[in-house]
Amino acid sequence: MTAPMVVFGFILLLLLGVSALFSAAETALTRASRGRMHQMERDGDPAAKRVNKLLSDQETMIGAVLLGYNLINILSSAVATEFITQSIPGAWGVAVATVVMTALVLVFAEVLPKTIAISRADDVARTLSGPMLLTVKVFGPVIFTIQWIVRQMLRPFGINLSMEADVLAAHEEIRGAVEYHHSEGLVESRDRRMLGGVLDLADMDVSQVMVHRKSIAMLDADLSPRELVRQALDAPHTRLPLYRHEAENIIGMLHAKDLLRALAAADGDIDALDIASILREAWFIPETTNLKEQLNAFLKARTHFALVVDEYGALQGLVTLEDILEEIVGDIEDEYDSALQGIRRQPDGSVNVDGSITIRDLNRAMEWDLPDDDAVTVAGLVIHEAQTIPEPGQTFIFHHHRFQILRRQRNQITALRVSAPLEETEESAG
Repeated sequence: MTAPMVVFGFILLLLLGVSALFSAAETALTRASRGRMHQMERDGDPAAKRVNKLLSDQETMIGAVLLGYNLINILSSAVATEFITQSIPGAWGVAVATVVMTALVLVFAEVLPKTIAISRADDVARTLSGPMLLTVKVFGPVIFTIQWIVRQMLRPFGINLSMEADVLAAHEEIRGAVEYHHSEGLVESRDRRMLGGVLDLADMDVSQVMVHRKSIAMLDADLSPRELVRQALDAPHTRLPLYRHEAENIIGMLHAKDLLRALAAADGDIDALDIASILREAWFIPETTNLKEQLNAFLKARTHFALVVDEYGALQGLVTLEDILEEIVGDIEDEYDSALQGIRRQPDGSVNVDGSITIRDLNRAMEWDLPDDDAVTVAGLVIHEAQTIPEPGQTFIFHHHRFQILRRQRNQITALRVSAPLEETEESAG
């Protein structure tokens, strides 16, 4: 083997090696887990810190890596062509150089390094973060100029290349990762619902989880102390609104612990109780308050109970800290709670449901995906879709389910049968 051939082989090997590093760095840095890198930086890992610095300006990083990668590949192709055409002159030499370099670049500068980078993205990104940071500094001015030219070319088409963080995109990325790992069997259904529930809090209003005013356990403040105590003990809750004359006129909240302290102070003399003196002020919130804001408000105020009113101040329902937490962890039941009623499974896979059952409760119970953007309850969903109040016996098909009206009381749908998800052929036939 002649000396020129040895030198050529060494130069070509060196150039392919550098090209492979650029190729691996591009793949690893774009696939590295930003969450894991952030945590490792907080733990004092300098390599993770360099990775985060590169990812903070991803456009410049990718531009610098691609510039280096293309420069090396063009240089290696030129060197190979120059050497081979000395032995094989003319077009045949160029053709041979093209075939040889295509094979070498494809195998050793593309497939091999990128395969390694895909399988060990975080480790490769941390290892190559130092050289890539140096590359970005060297090529920075050139990349800035290229970026300016690209933006000017795309501006007439209305394309904005802003790299500002998008909170919604971040939430969707987290949700997509959870859904993907759930489909792979790595995240349990319960954990998937909990993580999804956390992300949904900012998109839901208290009106979607509140107890409707018809279902609120209230006490009449005009009752005798003895009767109030009896009804408070019979109620399944420890916090009860008190009204005077009409249910809309809430004058305060009675807490069972305050009632117990008052009884102890009165030596058990119920008739001597002054209920008005132990009432707490009622907290009213608008029905448009989202759950994330209300959760923070509950924690800040160190209270667990709020009454929900509409824009006219009319009472719509009540919401508790437990209601919000149940959107994350599912139903929380104690010895005074009853299991969720109103959902009765049928042998054919359908369910008979009360019209007042919320769509979210039905979705959780059956692992369905009925939309709850335009209605809170199952009856509300049917009325919204049908654009009328259906009669018993009527059947509707929408959102891949068949809804049959079983009972109606005045203008309220009280019972329905909802089928299991339908196949496309069944929907068409329906």
